[in-house]
Amino acid sequence: MTRKIMLQGTGSDVGKSVLVAGLCRLASNRGLKVRPFKPQNMSNNAAVSDDGGEIGRAQWLQALAARVPSSVHMNPVLLKPQSDVGSQIVVQGKVAGQARGREYQALKPKLLGAVMDSFEQISAGVDLVVVEGAGSPAEINLRAGDIANMGFATRADVPVILVGDIDRGGVIASLVGTHAILPADDRRMISGYLINKFRGDVTLFDDGIAAIGGYTGWPCFGVVPWLKAAGRLPAEDSVVLEKRVRGEGRALKVAVPVLSRIANFDDLDPLAAEPEVELVFVKPGNPIPADAGLVVIPGSKSTIADLKDLRAQGWDGDIKRHVRRGGRVIGICGGYQMLGRRVTDPLGIEGRDHEIAGLGLLDIETEMAPEKTVRNSRAWSLEHDVALEGYEIHLGKTTGADCDRPAVSIDGRADGALSADGRVMGTYLHGLFASDAYRSALLRSFGIEGGIGNYRQSVDAALDDVASELEAVLDRRWLEQLLGN
Repeated sequence: MTRKIMLQGTGSDVGKSVLVAGLCRLASNRGLKVRPFKPQNMSNNAAVSDDGGEIGRAQWLQALAARVPSSVHMNPVLLKPQSDVGSQIVVQGKVAGQARGREYQALKPKLLGAVMDSFEQISAGVDLVVVEGAGSPAEINLRAGDIANMGFATRADVPVILVGDIDRGGVIASLVGTHAILPADDRRMISGYLINKFRGDVTLFDDGIAAIGGYTGWPCFGVVPWLKAAGRLPAEDSVVLEKRVRGEGRALKVAVPVLSRIANFDDLDPLAAEPEVELVFVKPGNPIPADAGLVVIPGSKSTIADLKDLRAQGWDGDIKRHVRRGGRVIGICGGYQMLGRRVTDPLGIEGRDHEIAGLGLLDIETEMAPEKTVRNSRAWSLEHDVALEGYEIHLGKTTGADCDRPAVSIDGRADGALSADGRVMGTYLHGLFASDAYRSALLRSFGIEGGIGNYRQSVDAALDDVASELEAVLDRRWLEQLLGN
């Protein structure tokens, strides 16, 4: 029979996604057929699965860890927060509508059927399914109709491991408090807990483990240290953007304005990994650094709303001055749309605003349309004459004179635009920096030699390192019982 386990957190960003990925790679390394699963995810960091739909980037990475093709059934419900219209709801890879918070609560029971159908498909013919919860099961105000945590666990009869983040403080109270607040039927699903992100001498927490056990009766299945290799994995949660500078004082400064509805910001991870690149996430209230060599405007879940915010921050002026000084700009997806003369939304797909002036750095215009492009793509950089591989997730059609100088060719189609002086480029292709040839060519154009080699191999190696670290610290008896070998 298929073994199943679910990791739920005492809060958001406790490290569940990385732990699930690590367990998937550990199981795969032992020769097991393993699959990840997350009933409901809320994230604007989406991926295109191998079967052609949208899923959370974390589940795409977990599939990579499990060494299996990614599937829409690994994340059957994906919520993508946008603007005043609420969140876009993606069910089994396809857009199913949009809803505000209270409206979505009423919809959840209707989505449970899709969740259970996907879970059945993911579980068929495998040795192990590792499930990831969302937020915290102690949010009892959201328990009715829940499909993300205990609502799923009780329905699917999947044992739960609680994950507490000791780095943020209060881990004993959060675990004991979760035990106290959960209804009895939910509490009985919990087999034990993990302490995550521990720094220093683990024996100093022995009394803490004893205290938690005394209050809850739960066993501790391991104290996981701060996983250094996790820093080499693509980030899903926008909490990573709170670390403003990565690689301070290096040869090339790349500035990224942190948009309110920033999407797919893991596009920047390959640049951050380069030893000669300083990546600066520019948060609201701060100017774009005048000494940046490159500004990257990332993807957005709501182009018009984020363009308004960008202008309110004064970043539009910063970017134009950057170009006048000879600096360069790359816009990806929504960022590409912002570079044009105008963005229109006649059907109100993104919200109440139907039109906005763009930055005017490219002679293009974009009109939003209900048809959504979702596909994995092979491409070619016409700017640097190198191969690319990535994906497209976008609404809207972009036209204009600068489209006659396309930046890339995607599956034989011209895409994107270049300014006449070559300093401003935009494309709908996500993942272009993950192309080693493109990244190296881009850095050489700034007089820098790239230093990380094969980025995808470095991610794969990081997954192996995370798995090894987990194997060394997790309770051996529990781990052998879980893996069955």
